[in-house]
Amino acid sequence: MADNDGNQQQQQQQPPPEQPNTLVGFMMSNKVEAGLWLTRIFTVISSFLFFIPIFGGNAYSHYQRALISNAATSALRLHQRLPNFQFSRVFMSVLFAEDSCHYLMYSIIFLNSYPITMVLVPVFLFALLHACTYTKNLLNFIGPESFMFIRNLIAKLQAQQTNILRFIACSEIFLMPALIFMTFSGKCTIFHPFVYYRFLTLRYASRRNPYCRTLFYELRMTVEYVCNKPQCPAFVRNISLQAIAFISRLAPQVTPQ
Repeated sequence: MADNDGNQQQQQQQPPPEQPNTLVGFMMSNKVEAGLWLTRIFTVISSFLFFIPIFGGNAYSHYQRALISNAATSALRLHQRLPNFQFSRVFMSVLFAEDSCHYLMYSIIFLNSYPITMVLVPVFLFALLHACTYTKNLLNFIGPESFMFIRNLIAKLQAQQTNILRFIACSEIFLMPALIFMTFSGKCTIFHPFVYYRFLTLRYASRRNPYCRTLFYELRMTVEYVCNKPQCPAFVRNISLQAIAFISRLAPQVTPQ
């Protein structure tokens, strides 16, 4: 009893942790989140310089830097969610269910490929969305009324989050036929469509991000609606329905939540 009373007194006497009083101190108080923010900002800048080369430089270098920084973000985020790595079947199934693992694989797939603008679209938008959240925390630390112009931009971007995530899912889906076309044109290897198909199945089965699966369903409903119209030519209807059946067979089984 005496020991317990002594421990309680020591705990009561311990001063509360000091709150950081500088921006650097705030970032150092949570180094992982600050590191994720920095890698995401670097991804946004590198992608922007690839899309719009206003400062010159090698476009392929900007392309690779964006993918490398995205891979670093994904690896750091993956370590944050699954800190204890294990060589087991259960752990691997949990690992490949993580969205961060998907985009780590995505970055590796295209790191040394021919520069494709569509490849950087999901990377750029994901980095921009996630960086906005931490940027807002930094602005709140500086002051509630600081940098209102940036706050308004962040608010407008976050208001469009659902539309942005849907657009990312569309980019993920339509990149597949683009890769097949680029394989025949010699700009991609024969392995890219097969490896990317594995990535796309993981995105389809994602538990945290259902937009890819939702977009596949909406695209199927749209094509079937057009095919069922009397004005649709018979050969177009047959090709479309065969394509739908083929893609449906390739779709992975999704465990209900």
